[in-house]
Amino acid sequence: MNAKIFFDSIRHNVFGGKLLQSQVDGINAILSEWERQGRFDLRWLAYILATTYHETARTMEPIEEYGKGKNYDYGKKLKMGKGPGKRIPYTEPDKLYYGRGLVQVTWYENYERLTKAASKFDKSWNFLNNPELLLEMEPSIWATFYGMRTGLFTGRKLSEFFNDDKTDWVNARKIINGHDCADKIAGIAVKFYTALCAE
Repeated sequence: MNAKIFFDSIRHNVFGGKLLQSQVDGINAILSEWERQGRFDLRWLAYILATTYHETARTMEPIEEYGKGKNYDYGKKLKMGKGPGKRIPYTEPDKLYYGRGLVQVTWYENYERLTKAASKFDKSWNFLNNPELLLEMEPSIWATFYGMRTGLFTGRKLSEFFNDDKTDWVNARKIINGHDCADKIAGIAVKFYTALCAE
């Protein structure tokens, strides 16, 4: 990857001609994690960047969901359960699990899964008891990469949509949120991918 060409390309083709330093810092943090994890498939990286772009309202920084889950079951003290109508009330911890972070993690169960996964990697992040950890860059990037690579959020993962036989920018949205804005995010992902491959 040519960093100068990459940033010049996304500045004009993704961010409308202007990149704030905070956006650059967020992108660099994601690129650093990609390098740390062995520089895996550039399509995966492009889709992670595009998802972050969409879910953080272009800030490329961990944010809280606008409205904090108002009018959604995950914004109440309810576990996901097995679907609508089968929600499970909880009282502890005294937290709400609306969207937070680079990919807007929602639901009690996902915060719980991330906590268990983090402990296996000797990380002391207890997202269930301290969901605000997802507003910090390091744990949020870890959760993003781990969740999207393993299918933690929805059961679907990057390798299903980007492999030796397939490149599916649109359906990759199922990793996070069904088909919500799938075409839009796919278009952004292709622009990130083009920039990553440019020399």
